[in-house]
Amino acid sequence: MSRAARLLDLIQNLRNRRGPVAGSDLASELGISLRTLYRDIATLQAQGADIRGEPGLGYVLRPGFTPPPLMFSPEELEALVLGSRWVAARADDPRLGQAAQQALSKIGAVLPEDMRQGIDVATLLVTSRRTVPSGVDPGVIRDAIRREHKLHITYVAEGGDCSDRVIWPICIAYFDSTRVVTAWCELRQAYRHFRIDRIETLEPLEQRYPRRRVVMLKEWRAEQGLSQL
Repeated sequence: MSRAARLLDLIQNLRNRRGPVAGSDLASELGISLRTLYRDIATLQAQGADIRGEPGLGYVLRPGFTPPPLMFSPEELEALVLGSRWVAARADDPRLGQAAQQALSKIGAVLPEDMRQGIDVATLLVTSRRTVPSGVDPGVIRDAIRREHKLHITYVAEGGDCSDRVIWPICIAYFDSTRVVTAWCELRQAYRHFRIDRIETLEPLEQRYPRRRVVMLKEWRAEQGLSQL
């Protein structure tokens, strides 16, 4: 394990604690000697980490510290690269795909050289399978979700029936070949799922929907029998 990764693990370990933890316990969990632990704690304190305590009494990290520069473990970096590449290749949303590439570039700019190379040679790849194209901009839906605003849509059901709906979008689900927006439908007075490729027209409304999205998400998950993660 590199020293940078070890320092990150130490910070994460302290963050996960609600009270002081003995130095011997920290050293054992990290697989290092007490001497190395004391040296690493001193390094983090010099970088601005508000770590309270001393040998024999235990240590506690006060909130608000992010170690400079931004650090990730190898597994965390692989997860970020894989997720960003999936979005860029499979999201069927040009703006979101471009944002994923820009995020990777920004992450790479602040990583040490050895970890920066991990972005370019990551061994987890994403296949560029085609999704069903949509005629509307998914970015408009994402913006409405963030702002908690209503949308007016024209929707074509599987059987070909077309209807006008006013919906309260709360999330978008990304499947292999389709994208589905979950929303409260004013016409049906219930939660419904709308395939984005079947939305013919899309108009953002200036009206906020009257309930908080976080509450609606919790309600929808309970209705679907999904976990509250």
